[in-house]
Amino acid sequence: MSAIPASFDPENPDNLEDIEKQFAVKAVQQMSTYWSLLNAVPPSKLKLTQFDDEIVEEFFKAFPEYNNKEKLAVLNEDELKTKEAKERWREYIKNFENKIDDYNFGTLLRVNASEEYSEENTIFVVRIQFYAFELARNRFGLNDWVYEKK
Repeated sequence: MSAIPASFDPENPDNLEDIEKQFAVKAVQQMSTYWSLLNAVPPSKLKLTQFDDEIVEEFFKAFPEYNNKEKLAVLNEDELKTKEAKERWREYIKNFENKIDDYNFGTLLRVNASEEYSEENTIFVVRIQFYAFELARNRFGLNDWVYEKK
């Protein structure tokens, strides 16, 4: 990856193509790593962070509607992006600002847990949202099929 130019002003960033590419490369690397983990380890035994239990517990407190297998199975992107949802996520995210590295870094999340990553089945979220959804999916057994199909 190339370095950010010395003239870069974070208060007034240009839409620098190199920076966008770097974010995309990192997001794809994370996606690929996670998919490899799902294939290598039974998802119910998979540990993503040292804070997995807290992430899920706080997720279900903040978003009790997702403590439901069917709701987690297929996400509604429009629902996630309402003004109310964004405010709820901002509050949730605050719990992890000083705990999770890159908690707000852009990450790819599958919309439908019963399908592989694809252009149509992927949305862009921040890392802590990815952890919340995928850890909950793993606990509900929604990702077991990935490990079992190998």
